[in-house]
Amino acid sequence: MTAQLIDGKSISASVRAEIQAETARFIETSQITPHLAAVLVGDDPASQVYVRNKERACARAGIRSTLHRLEEQTTQDELLSLIQQLNADASVHGILVQLPLPDHLDSTPILDAVLPSKDVDCFHPENVGLMLQGRPRFLPCTPHGVMRMLEHTGVATSGQHAVVIGRSDIVGKPMAAMLMQRGADATVTVCHSRTKDIQKIAATADILIAAVGIPEFVRGDFVKPGAVVIDVGINRVNDQLVGDVAFDEARERAAAITPVPGGVGPMTIAMLLQNTLTAARQAAKS
Repeated sequence: MTAQLIDGKSISASVRAEIQAETARFIETSQITPHLAAVLVGDDPASQVYVRNKERACARAGIRSTLHRLEEQTTQDELLSLIQQLNADASVHGILVQLPLPDHLDSTPILDAVLPSKDVDCFHPENVGLMLQGRPRFLPCTPHGVMRMLEHTGVATSGQHAVVIGRSDIVGKPMAAMLMQRGADATVTVCHSRTKDIQKIAATADILIAAVGIPEFVRGDFVKPGAVVIDVGINRVNDQLVGDVAFDEARERAAAITPVPGGVGPMTIAMLLQNTLTAARQAAKS
């Protein structure tokens, strides 16, 4: 068996085209241009690439974006002051603080300082709570991107056993929550660093989602024949980008699989655009 490739670039291009059309209609009717403000602290090369990709995606979608570059030595108070300024700016609809932050900054109070109505990454506790209750203001970008990929590929989640490897606040936890919500209706198991027999549990999954941050952690024998494998990881190894899944091994057993790069990453950016448009719509109604 050789798995179908789930092409995140192609799917995201289709989704971004929809968002571009929706944005144009919103601007025409409201005379408001959705505006995303990104904050980048320091000069981490990967973060700079991510921010640049987000800026380009905004431009193509008709969404205004502004980038606030801060020095590596920026203090906690200085960063919080900038966030408060962006919170108070009515022209800004979404605020994105690029992670990871330098080690001397505490990300929790910084992310908590973003107004929930502008929290397009869906990190604020209020937005996380609303999402868990099934009445989201926004959906977290990467898990939402995964759900859209499954939908676009025709992968049914209802009644399926989904195994999520990883329990981060950014991917693992919200991914599990979204899969078990009414409408998705999967039965979900979450594995992590203290889970015993991860391989055996993973091999029972109809849908296997790897978000553990360890290069090629998921080997071929983790994959149930005919499973759908979603690789959220992106790791640099010897100047190459690889996922959390040993792609060649898993592809021989899976029915469908995402590549790295070109899988989940483009969908994350597409969902950020969607959230920014949603934030602008909500602001226009308030």
